[in-house]
Amino acid sequence: MKATEIRQMGDAELRERIAQDEEQLAKMRFQVATSQLTNTAKIRLLRRDIARMKTVLAERQRRRAQETP
Repeated sequence: MKATEIRQMGDAELRERIAQDEEQLAKMRFQVATSQLTNTAKIRLLRRDIARMKTVLAERQRRRAQETP
């Protein structure tokens, strides 16, 4: 998922998506441990997507904090 797509999402939608992706990441890690996941590169991509979403949320929170003295 690209940063521009993430920035178009609302805060609630981002939080929901982060929760879903973190759950998916846990499942994928379990699959790796049990040798069921063949494409381990997906884990890396998912981690980066989660980081992008968390970064956008943090930027928005910082911007709001600066706007309201």
